[in-house]
Amino acid sequence: MDKFRFLKWKVYNDAKELFYFVLQLVKKLPKEHRFEISSQIIRSSLSVVLNIAEGSGKISDRELNRYFDIALGSAHETLAVADLLLGAGFISSKEFDIIYVKIKVISDQLGGFKKKLDK
Repeated sequence: MDKFRFLKWKVYNDAKELFYFVLQLVKKLPKEHRFEISSQIIRSSLSVVLNIAEGSGKISDRELNRYFDIALGSAHETLAVADLLLGAGFISSKEFDIIYVKIKVISDQLGGFKKKLDK
């Protein structure tokens, strides 16, 4: 097994792109909301990246699958925060759509991985 195989995975690189986009997005939030909301969406998008990486180091498919489940949950959490930001008028529809598409791609990839692991 490749020691750091996650570095070659498209899903890992896509998750990093989501995280970097979120970092840029939170810079635009009003100062009074930066700490709570920014912290939450940064942590959830970072969790996607880190759980993919951490899971890749597990030996059993069952353990890897568990980390992918956590990454999927964090992806959903990131999208929920983005939806709240959209509803509050803090981000544009275009910015929300970018996050939505990135998360859909990541979710589809993780779902594909999970199907392979379940076989």
